[in-house]
Order: sequence, then structure tokens, then C-alpha cells
Amino acid sequence: MDDSLLKAVRRYTEACADPAGIARTPIPSLTTIRATAPSGLQYDISRPLVCLVLQGTKQVTMGSQAFTFTAGDSLLITADVPTVSQIMRANVVAPYLSLVLDLDLALIAELVEAMKLVPAEDGGPVRVEPTDAEVADAALRLMRLLERPASVPVLQAQLLREMHYWLLAGRHGPAIRRLGWPGGHAQRVARAVAVLRAEFTQPLPVERLAAVAGMSPSSFHQHFRAVTSLSPLQFQKQLRLIEARRLMLSEGRAVSSAAFAVGYESVSQFTREYRRMFGLPPVRETSMARRSEAAAA
Repeated sequence: MDDSLLKAVRRYTEACADPAGIARTPIPSLTTIRATAPSGLQYDISRPLVCLVLQGTKQVTMGSQAFTFTAGDSLLITADVPTVSQIMRANVVAPYLSLVLDLDLALIAELVEAMKLVPAEDGGPVRVEPTDAEVADAALRLMRLLERPASVPVLQAQLLREMHYWLLAGRHGPAIRRLGWPGGHAQRVARAVAVLRAEFTQPLPVERLAAVAGMSPSSFHQHFRAVTSLSPLQFQKQLRLIEARRLMLSEGRAVSSAAFAVGYESVSQFTREYRRMFGLPPVRETSMARRSEAAAA
């Protein structure tokens, strides 16, 4: 892989990245990221995506598994799973640079049928492989499209389709094609996950989520954990805690305000669960973050 894609992403992020180093593009599913220093731990429940690392090193942990990927690697996540990530190598001269594409499940289903692909064996939802040359080439043409804004509405659909095609045809193909079976467990669980993401602050009986997935409650619970590594209740709890952390650290919300905003009725319960997930009680973490910001100012 030559450095044309690296240069294109570097130009775009230098011009468009926000203070956090994220440069969202006019193509909603495409994001570029830049960091000039190693980061702290970042908690998220990732959506199905592929991340092409062009410079620097990043580590993503899911459960007890850690995945380290560097320039020339692609990270694939095929399910909504909780991850902890950290940029390990980056500096001002050689910043961490990556391109992230959210996978389009409907497009994958269409391509799986057109390509006459057969189901693949189940595997883990996170994996790292060298980036295929065809995938990098399609990504480069997407980046070049951004340099001609008038062409984006006309040409983005066919280039996104091509990039998904090469992903399916390449090293990550067997893992991605499982997302293309409408009646498969991954697709059915994804329907329930969409409800959880939209309504995580509200009580959500498992019976309702199972009905959305078209499964019995016991079958749904089993397949949900197999796909996401969490129970539905644990998944909702992590969504709440991650959002509460964002409200406190990014928007300056008080602990009680953030807890109630995400659906907790007890601040003490929120504090216990927050400390269990993030390692520090919320008051202490927010105080440390503010002191760091003041020192850097």
C-alpha cells in the first residue's frame, strides 16, 4: 500500500478535525481520525465497522482479548460490542491517522446475494488483518471525492458499494458476510440493539427486545450474549454509563444530573456501577479531568 491514502487522510484531518481529532466527512458513514499524542483509555460500544490504520499504533480490548494494529492493518468489528481503546503511538511529526467506515448491513446483504456467497463459520466479533490493496484503493477514491464536494452526492453511493464489495472479497470477507443474512442471528440481534441504543434511558423488558428480534426470551438472551458478549441488561447499563461519562467530562454535568439523565434513579447505585466499570468514582474522575485541563491551559 503506497502513501497516497495516508497523505489524503492527513490533508483532510489537518483541515477538518475537531479538537478531539475527529474529522467527520460529508459521507455520513465515513470518518477520519488524527491524534498527535498517545491517548487515555476510551470506552465505547462500537457499531459494526472497519478501521484502516495509516500511521501510528492503536490497541483495542474486548473482554480479555487485546488487539494491536498499526499502519497497514485493518480492524474489523462485526457486532455492537463493548470495547476499550487506546492510541499507543503518535506524535506531532507522525500523528496517528486512521479512516473508519461504518458497515452498511443492507448493502452487505445485497452484495452477499449478488456475489452468491455462502454463510461462513462463526468467529469473534473483533479481528485484525492486513489491509487489502483493493480496499485501500477504494478508500483513496472516497477521500479524493471529498476534495470535490459537488461530486459527493452523485458518486458516493457507487464508491461505498465498491468498498463493501472489496471488503467482502478480501481477508475480512468471511466475517463480514455473516452480517448479510437477514434471517441470521446477527441481523436479528441488531434489530434489538437498535432499540436499546435509541431508548437506553428507559426500562426495556427483555420480552419486548426478544419480540423485536423475533425470538423467544430464552433464545434471545442466548444469542444476544453470543453476538455482543453481554446480556441485554449489561449492554443497556454500559450504554448508560458511557453516556453519563460523556455528559460529565465533555459537558460538565454534575454527577447526579448525569445519573438521572441516563435513567438511574439512585446516585449511589450509579456511583458503584461507574467505579466498577471505569475504575474511579465519578466525582474523582471528573475532578482529575478538570485539573488536567487547567494545567494544560
